[in-house]
Amino acid sequence: MFYRSLKITLSVIWLILIVVLVRRDILIPEMQTSEDILLLQARQENYYGIWFGNERIGYVVERLQPDPENESFFVLEQQGTLNLKVTNTIQPITMHLTGHLDGQMHLQDFSFTFTSAFYQMQAEGKVTGNNIDFTLDTGQTVIRDTVSFSQRPLLPLNQRPWLRKQLPNPGDKRKISFFDPLSLEPRTATIEYHGKDKQLIQGRVHNLHQYSEHFSGMRTQFFTDDKGKIIKETSPAGFIFLAEPKFKATDISRSGEELLQAVAVPFTGNLPKTDAKSVRYKLTLPEGVLFDLHGGRQQLRTNILTLQKEIFPEQSVQTIQNSCDDQKSMQASRYIQADDPLIQKTAADITGSIQDPAKQVRLLSEFVFNTLEKRPVLGLPDALTSLQARKGDCNEHAALFAALARASGIPTQIATGVTMHRNKFYYHAWNEVCLNGIWYSLDTTTNQIPADIMHIRFGLGDMDQQLKIGSLIGKLRIEVLHSTNYVD
Repeated sequence: MFYRSLKITLSVIWLILIVVLVRRDILIPEMQTSEDILLLQARQENYYGIWFGNERIGYVVERLQPDPENESFFVLEQQGTLNLKVTNTIQPITMHLTGHLDGQMHLQDFSFTFTSAFYQMQAEGKVTGNNIDFTLDTGQTVIRDTVSFSQRPLLPLNQRPWLRKQLPNPGDKRKISFFDPLSLEPRTATIEYHGKDKQLIQGRVHNLHQYSEHFSGMRTQFFTDDKGKIIKETSPAGFIFLAEPKFKATDISRSGEELLQAVAVPFTGNLPKTDAKSVRYKLTLPEGVLFDLHGGRQQLRTNILTLQKEIFPEQSVQTIQNSCDDQKSMQASRYIQADDPLIQKTAADITGSIQDPAKQVRLLSEFVFNTLEKRPVLGLPDALTSLQARKGDCNEHAALFAALARASGIPTQIATGVTMHRNKFYYHAWNEVCLNGIWYSLDTTTNQIPADIMHIRFGLGDMDQQLKIGSLIGKLRIEVLHSTNYVD
């Protein structure tokens, strides 16, 4: 449901929301939400204010009522709006979800819209068995796909009366799987009960049940009353969701704290120069999450990361060009539409008669850098929409370059991590390409080939690994130990 999607989206800024289960939680039994459904029969309307810093910047309203055409079924409607300050510009976001649910809260069909300053999407889907067939329309392109589940998909609600029965004792854990209409992906989270806790909320003390929710290394906390209604939820990036009366929840401010500044990564030590050849970082990382820190130009020993800047080849050695054993880096995917005729034609027009992959990379990188207007786009970054809209942030740059490069036969990945900007580390996305059997970095947002050694990679993949970045927020610390050249 988009209320939960919104919380995760804010936590990882606007990266795609794919959850990978923490390995230690795989054997936890599945949550059964079929109990106490009668408690949800009455009409409900719940408002939640979204707080960031000391200001209310948005709200969500959730309505659940019996389906007028079949009173044993339900209609779920959610609407949300918020104002995000990104690069000192207010970015208004609106969302709307309608879902039809059966008597056990299993999803039957849905429609979802998401609109931000430079992006909009409309998605519709229908459940057949354990699959959801959907259509996504961005206004620039239409994507059709199917996602599969191990059982009939759910949309979780803010009313959770089954929690107290299934998690009666502190330390009890359960898994819950559901469909996320924003990322259009299945997701599984683990919920743990921690017992009663007193919470001071807007001047009043509430004795609430405390739970934590884990997904892909990220950890949120939520607090419910005795009936299972969520009263408060906190996210790693500092967002707080409070159950509030309508008149309070909808009283939102025009601006809040600067988002990117709030999630900047603290560091100590002397900054390396942008043209430095190598650097060593000491990293403080969250526990229980596996990152793509080791490999290519990055070498990890314990918590010390050594990063060597590559020498990008002037030309390719054709006999070993295809020696990178990674089929996914050559394939089209939902958001990296390397097989689309427009993508393929554009790539062919850019490279022309040039056959050398190393030279093709430079031409494609230059095209992406010069073509896309640099703007923060809050939405799903797909290559075809980025090519036609001709604007975007690092995610759109990385997605478009990956599609064009793969269309040209060059193995390409999306790297996610942090990079330096104005003396602070910020979360970022760039690319890696395989040439002569070696992976090289490049950043089409900043026009760097190769990327400088202040690009620290934590994830590799299309969109399937990017949620890992969310687990770093509030936990990652960086100490610059030594570089071949540094800024005093």
